[in-house]
Amino acid sequence: MSQIVHTQDRIIQVILAPQITEKATFIADKYNQVAFKVRTDATKSEIKAAVELMFKVEVKAVTLLNVGGKVKRAGRSFGKRNDWKKAYVSLKPGQEINFASGE
Repeated sequence: MSQIVHTQDRIIQVILAPQITEKATFIADKYNQVAFKVRTDATKSEIKAAVELMFKVEVKAVTLLNVGGKVKRAGRSFGKRNDWKKAYVSLKPGQEINFASGE
């Protein structure tokens, strides 16, 4: 498998925000994974490179999930929120990302 070269600017823009939810906390404790909201056009290799660059940790695997936007209603009109992408990043044993300490 050939190594793809990504630009530094693109890698920094891939991760939008960490997902801090009950489920994300559970998987962090049990499976040593971290959940992130990422760009919809992001690839697994870009996400891996971004996490390793930004948090100085070693990534074992990346799993992606496309989340469909909810349909919302205001009075008689209907609208739809945007679709987005979530990434579950598996860290190698001994690695940790702690968002509470403000890294």
